[in-house]
Amino acid sequence: MDRIVKTTVLKAQRERVWRAVSDSQQYGAWFGARFDGPFTAGAKLTGTIVPTEADADVAKSQEPYRGRTFAFEVERVEPPHLISFRWHPYATDPAHDYSNEPMTLIVFELEEVDGGTRLTITESGFENIPLARRAEAFKMNEGGWQAQLMLVDKYVAR
Repeated sequence: MDRIVKTTVLKAQRERVWRAVSDSQQYGAWFGARFDGPFTAGAKLTGTIVPTEADADVAKSQEPYRGRTFAFEVERVEPPHLISFRWHPYATDPAHDYSNEPMTLIVFELEEVDGGTRLTITESGFENIPLARRAEAFKMNEGGWQAQLMLVDKYVAR
């Protein structure tokens, strides 16, 4: 229960997928967030939840969270094959201060394969999340990353 790994093959060239995961505006369009700056190594950003542009049904499910903000740190940027971020997983309660909690690490890895680009998303570090939140954060992010694979697939297919 420390690591979530999701993999898919997207029918798009690696450069297209790279832009979708490394450009903060494109990332936000499919993920469902607006960021206050570009994704550069070491950047500490604020994300604001906005509904995704990639899928109307998912956008509806994100609507109740519109306007909520979250801390988002860019750790590594290694074009065009790896970008990593840190955040507070499943930080959805506006009354809770997550700033003193450890962050998990999210790594996007891209690999050219026959038929497109293999995208692997790994989120790790759940063992450091407070016990009272750990299981729920893991469960929600497990399903969340599965949905995000579908969203990025739809986004890069446009």
